[in-house]
Amino acid sequence: MLWYKSWLETRWRFLIGFALLMLSAMGCVFGYPRVIQLLPAASSIDAGGEIGRRIKEAVQLAGTYRGYVWSQWFGQELLQMWTLFAALVGSGSVFSRVSGDAAPFTLSLPASRNRVLGIRAATGFAELFVLAFVPSLIIPLCSPVIGQSYSFGDALVYSTCLFVAGSAFYCLALLLSTVFNDLWRPLMITCGVALVLALGEQALRSASGGGIFRVMSAQTYFQTGSLPWAGLVVSLALSSAMLYGADANIARRDF
Repeated sequence: MLWYKSWLETRWRFLIGFALLMLSAMGCVFGYPRVIQLLPAASSIDAGGEIGRRIKEAVQLAGTYRGYVWSQWFGQELLQMWTLFAALVGSGSVFSRVSGDAAPFTLSLPASRNRVLGIRAATGFAELFVLAFVPSLIIPLCSPVIGQSYSFGDALVYSTCLFVAGSAFYCLALLLSTVFNDLWRPLMITCGVALVLALGEQALRSASGGGIFRVMSAQTYFQTGSLPWAGLVVSLALSSAMLYGADANIARRDF
């Protein structure tokens, strides 16, 4: 019953995210022929400063299908949309007013608060796992249609890095949902933290590949073939600490 209840509470967030990501993945693949046609015109653009550097970098990456997929899908579309839905799925505690009349019923069930929270967390992790992997597999499946090929192995590596490192945002939203009684504050705070981190990474442009979004996009794997092990371990540690905090909060909270 608890598993089914958790699914009912998050199913529309998951299904909307799944539909959008699937459409975006197909759009990324079938948009590549048009990108190839526009590359000569983009290469001729003479712009200085940061804008010019970004244009040149985008043109260089789009010159190969592997670079295009990484920059457009794993480095932008999937990264941004998955982070948003991670925050959305994690927001809204099972014991909050968001659950309406179900909250008193949940508290009356013969299950500990920690078990209820654990099932809710596991349901969210399962949904985010699907959102990270299934749309990405569209890339190698649909690429032959446009005369290209993409490695299933690479798609799995990028999706794994996204899921492992990006779970920190989900855990943050879950932690905040044990503090606030509404959906919007955990969601907005988590999205705000993600935005600040993204802007900070853009400003610093760390050559070492540091930063959670660089870990989520597996930038070092794309550039050198090596996985960002340090970033993945740190992200796992942060996620575990936030889950522990959420568990402690829900255990002592007076409803």
